[in-house]
Amino acid sequence: MTRFRPKYITFDCHGTLIHFQMAEAARDIYGAQLSEPQMLEFISNFAAYRLDEVMKHWQPFATVIHNALERACKRNGVAFRPEDARNIYERIPSWGPHPDVPEGLAKVAKEIPLVTLTNSMDAQIGSNVAKLGAPFHAVYTAEQACAYKPHFRAFEYMFDMLNCGPEDILHCSSSFRYDLMSAHDLGIKNKVWVNRGHEPANPYYGYVEIPDISHLPGVVGL
Repeated sequence: MTRFRPKYITFDCHGTLIHFQMAEAARDIYGAQLSEPQMLEFISNFAAYRLDEVMKHWQPFATVIHNALERACKRNGVAFRPEDARNIYERIPSWGPHPDVPEGLAKVAKEIPLVTLTNSMDAQIGSNVAKLGAPFHAVYTAEQACAYKPHFRAFEYMFDMLNCGPEDILHCSSSFRYDLMSAHDLGIKNKVWVNRGHEPANPYYGYVEIPDISHLPGVVGL
């Protein structure tokens, strides 16, 4: 892996590069109504329903958030208000990178083009990417692909747009369920798992593990 120089390094954005703050948003809205164990259960349910929603046919991310939040509220006996879903959705463009991201990305970007494939909307992602501190060759969204990860179609859209194949890229993500499992099945042999504590390790899927993006330059020999 340390000798592999990909044509592109491709990234998941929210969670891997951007500090994904869905849990914090849920706490802000429902924290006063729920005990800590109940809040943790709500956060877990909200995350699970978001994944279930993106596994459907493509729908706008505002709808994903709305539906997932409504289902989490129903499961946890909390009153659902559509304005709460809109509040969470509208926070997304304000989120910035994890502290380790800008310097690590900037170093890699000097040698290898960076690409992000994100479960995001075109109107939102620009604000997030602008905060990353490095130039991106391309930004591809679920809205453009008409498919969310982990659907293969999202990755295949990226391959088509880049005119490359799975063998040409190094894919970097903090999530197995959204990214690295699909990457494995699609034949992306060169993968990096950024261990941000979202999910447990799963060596079956074949990756280099790093604790944060400051270690990414070393993976490609920079």
